[in-house]
Amino acid sequence: MRAPPERLARALGHGFTDSRWLEQALTHRSAGADNNERLEFLGDALLGFVVADALFQRFPQAKEGQLSRLRASLVNKGALATLARGLDIGDYLNLGAGELRSGGQSRDSILADALEALFGAVYLDAGYAAAEQVIHSVMREPLAGAGLAKQAKDPKTRLQEYLQSCRRSLPVYGIQEVSGSQHAQTFRVVCALADSGEETTGIGRSRRRAEQDAAEQMLRRLGDA
Repeated sequence: MRAPPERLARALGHGFTDSRWLEQALTHRSAGADNNERLEFLGDALLGFVVADALFQRFPQAKEGQLSRLRASLVNKGALATLARGLDIGDYLNLGAGELRSGGQSRDSILADALEALFGAVYLDAGYAAAEQVIHSVMREPLAGAGLAKQAKDPKTRLQEYLQSCRRSLPVYGIQEVSGSQHAQTFRVVCALADSGEETTGIGRSRRRAEQDAAEQMLRRLGDA
């Protein structure tokens, strides 16, 4: 049985003046046309700005690329889904029968989208200050634990997180050339972005190293190295 949404509102620390925003934020597209997709779009933008502002203030010496990667690590779907589970958002979702049968209430993308939609709902219900307060409350622990020294991620991971944060298509890697003897091969790999046509080339003694090099080159091209 679906839990009462008002309980979730209390957990967020926001009493909705118009409960329709709360209900819409928790309604997946499988349950009807009046769903949370537009609210998720709005909440995603709000979340990105609030987190960007918090990081900008906290790390005055950080470069743009460092701030972008750090923000991406905090607001990617996996991270948001973890926060949503902490709020038991899956218990409050309004899902269609098919999504219920397939376990949609536990799916990362659905949980993350619902959380962002809730941020958008709070904004429409009570304005920016209220939304900012709720976002800071939900993001308190991730923001407190954020640090530039924790970004020791490989270039492929950083590139994927950066593109996801910009809502761009993910990169595609392909072997362009393999040269040298069997025990001393050199791989040339292309990293391509389908939405812009951009390509970079990486070279390495293994396919994995060449892919990492290509991803690093792409990050530099995008200004996120």
